[in-house]
Amino acid sequence: MDAIRFFFGANTKNGFVGFHKTDLYDPRDGWVAYLIKSGAGTGKATFMRRVQQELNARGLETESLCCSSDPASLDAVVCPEIKLCVIDATAPHILEPYAYGECEQLIPFGCCLRAEIALSQSAEWFEAADACTAAHARCCRFLASAGNLLDNNRLLAQATVNNAKIDTVAARLVDKECKKQTNGKETRRFLSAVTPEGYVFLKDTACALCPKLYVIEDEYGAVNVRFMTALREQLLKAGQQIITCYSPLLPDTPSHILVPSVGVGFLSSNGRETVDFPVFRRLHASRFQDTDALRTKKQQLRFNRRAASEMLREAIRCSEDAKAHHDRMEALHIAAMDWDMWQRLADETTNSILRIAESRT
Repeated sequence: MDAIRFFFGANTKNGFVGFHKTDLYDPRDGWVAYLIKSGAGTGKATFMRRVQQELNARGLETESLCCSSDPASLDAVVCPEIKLCVIDATAPHILEPYAYGECEQLIPFGCCLRAEIALSQSAEWFEAADACTAAHARCCRFLASAGNLLDNNRLLAQATVNNAKIDTVAARLVDKECKKQTNGKETRRFLSAVTPEGYVFLKDTACALCPKLYVIEDEYGAVNVRFMTALREQLLKAGQQIITCYSPLLPDTPSHILVPSVGVGFLSSNGRETVDFPVFRRLHASRFQDTDALRTKKQQLRFNRRAASEMLREAIRCSEDAKAHHDRMEALHIAAMDWDMWQRLADETTNSILRIAESRT
Protein backbone atom coordinates (compact mmCIF):
# COMPACT_ATOMS: atom_id res chain seq x y z
CA MET A 1 0.00 0.00 0.00
CA ASP A 2 1.22 3.50 -0.82
CA ALA A 3 2.65 5.45 2.09
CA ILE A 4 1.19 8.82 1.07
CA ARG A 5 -2.51 8.65 0.31
CA PHE A 6 -5.27 11.20 0.53
CA PHE A 7 -8.79 11.25 -0.79
CA PHE A 8 -9.34 13.19 -4.00
CA GLY A 9 -12.70 14.38 -2.69
CA ALA A 10 -15.51 13.17 -0.49
CA ASN A 11 -19.27 12.99 -0.19
CA THR A 12 -20.22 15.48 2.52
CA LYS A 13 -23.29 17.15 3.94
CA ASN A 14 -22.77 19.73 1.17
CA GLY A 15 -22.69 17.09 -1.57
CA PHE A 16 -19.44 16.06 -3.27
CA VAL A 17 -16.58 18.33 -2.21
CA GLY A 18 -13.10 18.29 -3.71
CA PHE A 19 -10.17 20.64 -4.10
CA HIS A 20 -9.24 19.44 -7.59
CA LYS A 21 -9.77 22.80 -9.30
CA THR A 22 -7.39 24.73 -7.06
CA ASP A 23 -5.09 22.46 -5.03
CA LEU A 24 -3.61 19.86 -7.38
CA TYR A 25 -1.35 21.82 -9.72
CA ASP A 26 -0.49 25.36 -10.76
CA PRO A 27 -0.58 25.90 -14.55
CA ARG A 28 1.72 28.95 -14.25
CA ASP A 29 4.34 27.19 -12.14
CA GLY A 30 5.73 24.68 -14.62
CA TRP A 31 3.31 21.84 -13.92
CA VAL A 32 2.30 19.25 -16.48
CA ALA A 33 -1.15 17.75 -15.91
CA TYR A 34 -2.45 14.78 -17.85
CA LEU A 35 -6.25 14.84 -17.74
CA ILE A 36 -8.02 11.56 -18.46
CA LYS A 37 -11.37 11.92 -20.20
CA SER A 38 -13.45 8.74 -20.21
CA GLY A 39 -16.09 6.88 -18.25
CA ALA A 40 -16.17 4.05 -15.73
CA GLY A 41 -14.42 0.82 -16.67
CA THR A 42 -12.10 2.35 -19.27
CA GLY A 43 -8.79 1.70 -17.54
CA LYS A 44 -8.23 5.07 -15.85
CA ALA A 45 -7.07 3.74 -12.48
CA THR A 46 -5.06 0.95 -14.15
CA PHE A 47 -3.19 3.51 -16.22
CA MET A 48 -2.52 5.80 -13.25
CA ARG A 49 -1.17 2.88 -11.21
CA ARG A 50 1.09 1.95 -14.09
CA VAL A 51 2.46 5.51 -14.36
CA GLN A 52 2.94 5.65 -10.59
CA GLN A 53 4.93 2.41 -10.58
CA GLU A 54 7.16 3.69 -13.39
CA LEU A 55 7.85 6.94 -11.54
CA ASN A 56 8.49 5.13 -8.25
CA ALA A 57 10.91 2.77 -10.03
CA ARG A 58 12.90 5.85 -11.02
CA GLY A 59 13.18 6.96 -7.40
CA LEU A 60 10.45 9.61 -7.57
CA GLU A 61 8.00 9.95 -4.69
CA THR A 62 4.33 10.14 -5.57
CA GLU A 63 1.11 10.95 -3.80
CA SER A 64 -1.93 8.73 -4.35
CA LEU A 65 -5.31 10.42 -4.38
CA CYS A 66 -7.86 7.70 -3.72
CA CYS A 67 -11.48 7.51 -4.78
CA SER A 68 -13.89 7.80 -1.83
CA SER A 69 -16.33 5.57 -3.74
CA ASP A 70 -13.65 2.86 -3.91
CA PRO A 71 -10.51 3.44 -1.77
CA ALA A 72 -8.63 0.76 -3.69
CA SER A 73 -8.98 2.83 -6.86
CA LEU A 74 -7.04 5.92 -7.89
CA ASP A 75 -8.45 9.27 -8.97
CA ALA A 76 -5.08 10.99 -9.35
CA VAL A 77 -1.33 10.54 -8.98
CA VAL A 78 0.80 13.57 -8.12
CA CYS A 79 4.59 13.81 -8.33
CA PRO A 80 5.58 17.19 -6.80
CA GLU A 81 9.31 16.66 -7.37
CA ILE A 82 8.91 16.98 -11.15
CA LYS A 83 5.63 18.94 -11.06
CA LEU A 84 3.64 16.29 -12.89
CA CYS A 85 0.25 14.75 -12.23
CA VAL A 86 -2.24 12.39 -13.88
CA ILE A 87 -5.87 13.05 -13.01
CA ASP A 88 -9.27 11.49 -13.60
CA ALA A 89 -10.88 14.68 -14.91
CA THR A 90 -14.44 13.36 -15.20
CA ALA A 91 -17.53 13.76 -13.01
CA PRO A 92 -17.87 14.43 -10.14
CA HIS A 93 -14.38 15.98 -10.23
CA ILE A 94 -14.48 17.54 -13.69
CA LEU A 95 -11.40 19.45 -14.82
CA GLU A 96 -10.96 21.31 -18.10
CA PRO A 97 -7.64 22.56 -19.51
CA TYR A 98 -6.53 26.01 -18.48
CA ALA A 99 -3.59 26.08 -20.89
CA TYR A 100 -3.87 23.09 -23.20
CA GLY A 101 -0.43 22.07 -24.42
CA GLU A 102 1.49 24.52 -22.22
CA CYS A 103 0.27 22.72 -19.09
CA GLU A 104 -2.49 20.18 -19.65
CA GLN A 105 -2.52 17.18 -21.95
CA LEU A 106 -5.67 15.12 -22.58
CA ILE A 107 -5.82 11.32 -22.47
CA PRO A 108 -9.01 10.31 -24.36
CA PHE A 109 -9.51 6.74 -23.20
CA GLY A 110 -13.21 7.23 -24.00
CA CYS A 111 -12.25 6.99 -27.69
CA CYS A 112 -11.44 3.32 -27.10
CA LEU A 113 -15.11 2.49 -26.46
CA ARG A 114 -16.62 0.67 -29.44
CA ALA A 115 -19.64 2.79 -30.21
CA GLU A 116 -21.84 0.03 -31.59
CA ILE A 117 -21.49 -2.05 -28.41
CA ALA A 118 -21.89 0.91 -26.04
CA LEU A 119 -25.03 2.06 -27.89
CA SER A 120 -26.56 -1.41 -27.77
CA GLN A 121 -26.34 -1.53 -23.97
CA SER A 122 -27.16 2.12 -23.25
CA ALA A 123 -30.51 1.37 -21.57
CA GLU A 124 -28.85 -0.89 -19.01
CA TRP A 125 -26.00 1.58 -18.50
CA PHE A 126 -28.35 4.51 -17.83
CA GLU A 127 -30.35 2.39 -15.38
CA ALA A 128 -27.18 1.66 -13.40
CA ALA A 129 -25.98 5.28 -13.68
CA ASP A 130 -29.29 6.68 -12.39
CA ALA A 131 -29.29 4.22 -9.49
CA CYS A 132 -25.69 5.14 -8.65
CA THR A 133 -26.52 8.86 -8.65
CA ALA A 134 -29.56 8.29 -6.44
CA ALA A 135 -27.51 6.24 -3.94
CA HIS A 136 -24.88 8.98 -3.72
CA ALA A 137 -27.61 11.57 -3.12
CA ARG A 138 -29.05 9.46 -0.28
CA CYS A 139 -25.56 9.10 1.16
CA CYS A 140 -25.13 12.88 1.21
CA ARG A 141 -28.52 13.38 2.89
CA PHE A 142 -27.58 11.01 5.71
CA LEU A 143 -24.21 12.74 5.99
CA ALA A 144 -26.02 16.06 6.26
CA SER A 145 -28.08 14.69 9.15
CA ALA A 146 -25.00 13.28 10.88
CA GLY A 147 -23.05 16.48 10.28
CA ASN A 148 -25.82 18.68 11.67
CA LEU A 149 -26.07 16.57 14.83
CA LEU A 150 -22.31 16.68 15.35
CA ASP A 151 -22.24 20.39 14.61
CA ASN A 152 -24.93 20.85 17.24
CA ASN A 153 -22.64 19.07 19.72
CA ARG A 154 -19.81 21.38 18.72
CA LEU A 155 -21.97 24.42 19.39
CA LEU A 156 -23.11 23.04 22.74
CA ALA A 157 -19.51 22.42 23.79
CA GLN A 158 -18.27 25.69 22.34
CA ALA A 159 -19.83 27.69 25.18
CA THR A 160 -17.56 25.86 27.64
CA VAL A 161 -14.28 26.51 25.77
CA ASN A 162 -11.51 28.92 26.81
CA ASN A 163 -10.58 30.26 23.37
CA ALA A 164 -7.81 32.51 24.62
CA LYS A 165 -6.03 29.57 26.22
CA ILE A 166 -6.26 27.55 23.01
CA ASP A 167 -4.86 30.42 20.95
CA THR A 168 -1.94 30.83 23.36
CA VAL A 169 -1.02 27.14 23.30
CA ALA A 170 -1.33 26.99 19.49
CA ALA A 171 1.00 29.97 19.09
CA ARG A 172 3.55 28.42 21.46
CA LEU A 173 3.53 25.12 19.57
CA VAL A 174 4.14 26.85 16.25
CA ASP A 175 6.96 28.94 17.73
CA LYS A 176 8.52 25.80 19.21
CA GLU A 177 8.30 23.56 16.14
CA CYS A 178 8.60 25.88 13.16
CA LYS A 179 11.22 28.45 12.26
CA LYS A 180 10.03 31.54 10.42
CA GLN A 181 9.95 31.03 6.67
CA THR A 182 8.61 32.97 3.73
CA ASN A 183 5.98 32.17 1.12
CA GLY A 184 3.59 30.21 3.29
CA LYS A 185 1.31 27.99 1.23
CA GLU A 186 -1.69 25.79 1.97
CA THR A 187 -2.71 22.61 0.17
CA ARG A 188 -6.12 21.16 1.00
CA ARG A 189 -6.92 17.46 1.13
CA PHE A 190 -9.24 14.92 2.74
CA LEU A 191 -7.58 12.46 5.11
CA SER A 192 -10.85 10.63 5.73
CA ALA A 193 -14.01 9.74 3.83
CA VAL A 194 -17.22 7.76 4.04
CA THR A 195 -16.65 4.82 1.71
CA PRO A 196 -18.21 1.42 0.89
CA GLU A 197 -15.60 0.01 3.30
CA GLY A 198 -16.82 2.24 6.15
CA TYR A 199 -15.44 5.46 7.56
CA VAL A 200 -11.81 5.34 6.40
CA PHE A 201 -9.16 7.46 8.13
CA LEU A 202 -5.77 7.45 6.36
CA LYS A 203 -3.68 7.91 9.47
CA ASP A 204 -0.67 6.10 7.95
CA THR A 205 -0.23 9.12 5.69
CA ALA A 206 0.18 11.41 8.68
CA CYS A 207 2.79 9.05 10.16
CA ALA A 208 4.70 8.86 6.87
CA LEU A 209 4.82 12.63 6.38
CA CYS A 210 5.16 13.74 10.00
CA PRO A 211 7.11 11.55 12.46
CA LYS A 212 6.30 14.01 15.26
CA LEU A 213 2.57 14.13 15.89
CA TYR A 214 0.50 16.17 18.31
CA VAL A 215 -3.04 14.92 18.92
CA ILE A 216 -6.03 16.85 20.22
CA GLU A 217 -8.42 14.43 21.93
CA ASP A 218 -11.84 16.03 21.50
CA GLU A 219 -15.06 14.08 21.10
CA TYR A 220 -17.27 17.10 20.49
CA GLY A 221 -15.08 19.15 18.17
CA ALA A 222 -15.29 22.60 19.76
CA VAL A 223 -11.72 22.62 21.07
CA ASN A 224 -10.36 20.96 17.95
CA VAL A 225 -11.99 23.41 15.54
CA ARG A 226 -10.61 26.38 17.45
CA PHE A 227 -7.19 24.74 17.83
CA MET A 228 -6.85 23.83 14.14
CA THR A 229 -8.08 27.23 13.02
CA ALA A 230 -5.53 28.95 15.27
CA LEU A 231 -2.72 26.59 14.17
CA ARG A 232 -3.53 27.14 10.51
CA GLU A 233 -3.40 30.91 10.94
CA GLN A 234 -0.15 30.82 12.89
CA LEU A 235 1.56 28.36 10.53
CA LEU A 236 0.73 30.37 7.43
CA LYS A 237 1.82 33.53 9.23
CA ALA A 238 5.14 31.78 9.93
CA GLY A 239 5.56 31.07 6.21
CA GLN A 240 5.10 27.30 6.45
CA GLN A 241 3.86 25.04 3.68
CA ILE A 242 0.99 23.08 5.19
CA ILE A 243 -1.51 20.41 4.21
CA THR A 244 -4.88 21.16 5.76
CA CYS A 245 -7.21 18.16 5.93
CA TYR A 246 -10.96 18.32 6.27
CA SER A 247 -13.60 15.91 7.54
CA PRO A 248 -16.53 14.72 5.36
CA LEU A 249 -18.83 15.43 8.33
CA LEU A 250 -17.59 18.96 9.02
CA PRO A 251 -16.14 19.98 5.63
CA ASP A 252 -16.03 23.70 6.39
CA THR A 253 -13.47 23.51 9.19
CA PRO A 254 -9.92 22.06 9.36
CA SER A 255 -9.65 18.71 11.11
CA HIS A 256 -5.92 17.90 10.74
CA ILE A 257 -2.85 19.90 9.71
CA LEU A 258 0.42 18.42 8.44
CA VAL A 259 3.71 20.27 8.01
CA PRO A 260 5.93 17.78 6.14
CA SER A 261 8.84 20.20 5.73
CA VAL A 262 9.49 20.08 9.49
CA GLY A 263 8.02 16.61 10.05
CA VAL A 264 5.35 17.84 12.47
CA GLY A 265 1.63 17.15 12.31
CA PHE A 266 -1.44 18.03 14.33
CA LEU A 267 -4.28 15.49 14.38
CA SER A 268 -7.69 15.42 15.97
CA SER A 269 -8.95 12.22 17.55
CA ASN A 270 -12.58 11.28 18.13
CA GLY A 271 -14.97 8.38 17.76
CA ARG A 272 -14.69 8.38 13.97
CA GLU A 273 -11.06 9.40 13.40
CA THR A 274 -9.26 7.62 16.21
CA VAL A 275 -5.53 8.08 16.74
CA ASP A 276 -4.90 4.79 18.53
CA PHE A 277 -1.12 4.58 18.21
CA PRO A 278 1.80 6.20 20.09
CA VAL A 279 2.36 9.88 19.31
CA PHE A 280 4.67 12.60 20.58
CA ARG A 281 2.05 14.37 22.70
CA ARG A 282 -1.70 14.29 23.38
CA LEU A 283 -3.69 17.34 24.38
CA HIS A 284 -7.08 16.62 25.98
CA ALA A 285 -10.00 18.91 25.32
CA SER A 286 -10.84 19.04 29.03
CA ARG A 287 -7.71 21.13 29.54
CA PHE A 288 -9.42 23.97 27.65
CA GLN A 289 -12.99 23.50 28.84
CA ASP A 290 -15.21 24.22 31.82
CA THR A 291 -15.90 20.56 32.54
CA ASP A 292 -18.63 21.34 35.08
CA ALA A 293 -20.56 23.34 32.49
CA LEU A 294 -20.00 20.61 29.91
CA ARG A 295 -21.35 17.98 32.29
CA THR A 296 -24.75 19.68 32.35
CA LYS A 297 -25.06 19.08 28.61
CA LYS A 298 -24.04 15.41 28.67
CA GLN A 299 -27.49 13.98 27.99
CA GLN A 300 -28.06 15.95 24.80
CA LEU A 301 -24.46 15.46 23.69
CA ARG A 302 -24.83 11.71 24.13
CA PHE A 303 -28.14 11.61 22.25
CA ASN A 304 -26.74 13.59 19.30
CA ARG A 305 -23.67 11.40 19.11
CA ARG A 306 -25.72 8.16 19.06
CA ALA A 307 -28.09 9.55 16.44
CA ALA A 308 -25.17 10.75 14.30
CA SER A 309 -23.66 7.25 14.44
CA GLU A 310 -26.90 5.79 13.08
CA MET A 311 -26.98 8.35 10.27
CA LEU A 312 -23.36 7.55 9.46
CA ARG A 313 -24.11 3.82 9.25
CA GLU A 314 -26.90 4.54 6.77
CA ALA A 315 -24.59 6.75 4.72
CA ILE A 316 -22.09 3.86 4.50
CA ARG A 317 -24.86 1.52 3.32
CA CYS A 318 -25.79 4.01 0.61
CA SER A 319 -22.14 4.19 -0.43
CA GLU A 320 -22.11 0.40 -0.72
CA ASP A 321 -25.20 0.54 -2.96
CA ALA A 322 -23.61 3.23 -5.12
CA LYS A 323 -20.51 1.10 -5.64
CA ALA A 324 -22.59 -1.93 -6.65
CA HIS A 325 -24.32 0.13 -9.35
CA HIS A 326 -21.01 1.67 -10.42
CA ASP A 327 -19.55 -1.83 -10.77
CA ARG A 328 -22.38 -2.61 -13.23
CA MET A 329 -21.46 0.50 -15.24
CA GLU A 330 -17.82 -0.59 -15.27
CA ALA A 331 -18.66 -4.12 -16.41
CA LEU A 332 -20.67 -2.80 -19.36
CA HIS A 333 -17.85 -0.52 -20.47
CA ILE A 334 -15.19 -3.18 -20.01
CA ALA A 335 -17.10 -5.37 -22.46
CA ALA A 336 -17.36 -2.48 -24.94
CA MET A 337 -13.69 -1.41 -24.88
CA ASP A 338 -11.17 -1.93 -27.66
CA TRP A 339 -8.36 -2.91 -25.32
CA ASP A 340 -5.75 -3.16 -28.09
CA MET A 341 -6.42 0.49 -28.93
CA TRP A 342 -6.28 1.33 -25.20
CA GLN A 343 -2.91 -0.40 -24.88
CA ARG A 344 -1.42 1.58 -27.75
CA LEU A 345 -2.67 4.88 -26.30
CA ALA A 346 -1.50 3.91 -22.79
CA ASP A 347 1.97 2.97 -24.07
CA GLU A 348 2.34 6.18 -26.06
CA THR A 349 1.21 8.36 -23.16
CA THR A 350 3.36 6.55 -20.60
CA ASN A 351 6.42 7.05 -22.79
CA SER A 352 5.60 10.75 -23.11
CA ILE A 353 5.30 11.06 -19.32
CA LEU A 354 8.59 9.25 -18.75
CA ARG A 355 10.40 11.49 -21.22
CA ILE A 356 9.20 14.52 -19.27
CA ALA A 357 10.24 12.86 -16.00
CA GLU A 358 13.72 12.18 -17.34
CA SER A 359 14.09 15.76 -18.53
CA ARG A 360 13.24 17.05 -15.06
CA THR A 361 15.48 14.81 -12.95
